[in-house]
Amino acid sequence: MLRMSRQVGEGETAPDFDLPDTLGERRSLADFADKPALLVAFICNHCPFVLHIIDELVAFAKEYEPIGLQVVAISSNDPSEFPEDDYDHMRHFAQEKGFPFPYLHDESQDVALAYGAICTPDFFLYDRDRKLVYNGQFDASRPKINRPPVPGLPPLRTDLPVTGEDMRRAVDAVLAGQPVPEPHHPSAGCSIKWKEGKDPWWG
Repeated sequence: MLRMSRQVGEGETAPDFDLPDTLGERRSLADFADKPALLVAFICNHCPFVLHIIDELVAFAKEYEPIGLQVVAISSNDPSEFPEDDYDHMRHFAQEKGFPFPYLHDESQDVALAYGAICTPDFFLYDRDRKLVYNGQFDASRPKINRPPVPGLPPLRTDLPVTGEDMRRAVDAVLAGQPVPEPHHPSAGCSIKWKEGKDPWWG
């Protein structure tokens, strides 16, 4: 199911986390304290919206890491519905795509709940003080999928290339110490697959 709304407010502090990455190490927010910008990306392995942008996201991270951006990807999906989202597949996916950033496993889904994550991909960009400055789309490109249009929303732009335009504009502003320019268009993607009894009111 498509999700295209926000549940968090700009200026909120990044919730802490303590999660294993695909190399078996535990990572927390403090590990990246020296970086002037932090992008937390909720993704998964199977989602067509993630697969549509993943190569450009990897290239984007490699380009911006040397100038101050830390990207952290988190998968919170319950793999009972999509087994390809389990931890072993996460490890393979990160290796196959050459992730230059940590890919963390949120098995309890508590971190996704703390961040108010809605879909995959869902992006949360924080400034040096770890205040939220952007919760929006990577860019306006969308994959071609066999789904009916969402009532009240414009058709997905499947004719656009993946450029990361919106995220680049946001990160450039943060690294320059400037406010992220409007508009902030929310991300679109597959709903997070919540465990029974775990799904939030927005899930």
